[in-house]
Amino acid sequence: MNPRAGLLIATGALVAGTVTVLPAAAEPRPEPATRPLAPLAWTGCPTKAYPRLQCATLKVPLNHAEPKGRTVTLALTRVAHTAKDYQGPLLVNPGGPGGSGRAMAGFVAASLPAKVAARYDVIGFDPRGVGESEPALDCKPGHFDPVRPDSVPRGAEGERSNVERARSFAAACGEKYRDVLPYIDTVSAARDLDAIRAAVGAPRIHYLGYSYGTYLGAVYARLYPQRVGRFALDSVVNPRGVWYEDNIAQDYAFDSRHKDFMAWVARQDATYKLGTDPAAVEAAWYRMREAVGLNPADGKVGPGELEDTFLPGGYYNGYWPKLAEAFSAYVNEKDAGPLTEAYEDHAAADAAADNGYSVYTSVQCRDAAWPRDWNVWRKDNWEVHAKAPFSAWNNAWYNAPCAFWPVKSLTPPDVTNDAVPPMLILQATDDAATPYEGGVALHRMVGGSSLVVEEGGGNHGVSLGGNDCLDTHLAAYFSTGRVPRGAAGAEADAVCAALPEPKPVKEAKTPATRDGGSTRDAASARGALLHRLLGHGG
Repeated sequence: MNPRAGLLIATGALVAGTVTVLPAAAEPRPEPATRPLAPLAWTGCPTKAYPRLQCATLKVPLNHAEPKGRTVTLALTRVAHTAKDYQGPLLVNPGGPGGSGRAMAGFVAASLPAKVAARYDVIGFDPRGVGESEPALDCKPGHFDPVRPDSVPRGAEGERSNVERARSFAAACGEKYRDVLPYIDTVSAARDLDAIRAAVGAPRIHYLGYSYGTYLGAVYARLYPQRVGRFALDSVVNPRGVWYEDNIAQDYAFDSRHKDFMAWVARQDATYKLGTDPAAVEAAWYRMREAVGLNPADGKVGPGELEDTFLPGGYYNGYWPKLAEAFSAYVNEKDAGPLTEAYEDHAAADAAADNGYSVYTSVQCRDAAWPRDWNVWRKDNWEVHAKAPFSAWNNAWYNAPCAFWPVKSLTPPDVTNDAVPPMLILQATDDAATPYEGGVALHRMVGGSSLVVEEGGGNHGVSLGGNDCLDTHLAAYFSTGRVPRGAAGAEADAVCAALPEPKPVKEAKTPATRDGGSTRDAASARGALLHRLLGHGG
């Protein structure tokens, strides 16, 4: 799961590539007709952090093949350009599917170098069905209320109760949104991106997408290659596995990342006192899981909730110190308070989470075929669980409504593309949510793309998160359109070292020293903010 990028690039063999106009062969693809769009009415909606933030709404067709039919409303935010050499709109998406992107405009505009951001209208948006967009889906409020049945089925009854939860969620979505569900999918969302482009009067869009946002961007580029500007895709969905196979790959990768966390805890035995042997630390974690199965912590944290609490550590290692504190307190002091607090911070579902999950299932279940025979799920997930038990069944139940989804699945588009300017692809080698292979796969599928790898990095979402090397490549790309080019035959075009691993909380609170403590603290703060916006707990 973790090819070592350092072996893939020749030192000193980088050359610059420039963005060029689309080749003449890139003719517009047939697309549904669109109704004329009124100019967007931007109004001020400043926050303390982003005083120049503006908001607007845009009505788009529910069914883009029927442009005069029913509409849905998208909620947008913008930080407008201030430079004379305006480059156009830069749309940003945090992933999901189901992630709210309205907060991303201010973050990206503030995180890029000021001279770069000033040249763009940085636009965030809530995709159809999400957040402030209308209608906002919420299929079954309280679906994740604690304590859920154990995610690992304990006999036929344990499996039956989880299957019925999934079936009832799918049925609730069908009952509430049957007329909408056929149009909650990635292709429809990509056409919404083009509606935003048309509404701002731009000939093309620029784009920064994280996680699922990379797939959304790749689909847009396939539909509208002539309208693609500078596209940066961070932590890449493997387009060849949407979505059942990609979720199986996640299970193995998250288990590996959980083992990385256990090894980190073992290295910090002086602080957490859980032992110096990673295998023994991991065994203690699974004993904790068994314990909360018998007696949920504070009546809230059972086995499934425990997995939910520690899963964000697989997305972002900045959460490791607090998670380790909760782990240590429960095991060594029999104190469930920190564990409950960690659950509330990282995993407890609110209305926004219910909305996000409703859109997540709606998109993934509609986008591509899933097994409709539960026997396939049972066989596959027991096989995965035998090798990668950390989140295999938890993830299975998260996606299980797709086995009973009330709307037929579509066929995913082929996102192979040789008709767009060079894209910048950023990928960590040890990313669990979108494993490294996905970045390599898309790099090979999109002609002229450039792959920048964070060697040894395990976070999901790596640009604008504190790694100056990665951020330099991103800023250069949005400034000049240039991408790095590796030696002939090299898989990676550039390699950046991962950030240092986190320190225990007590160490992190010590005064900064000349060894870069203050720099580390700043990077940590940026990473924490990014991952909150990407929806990774915290």
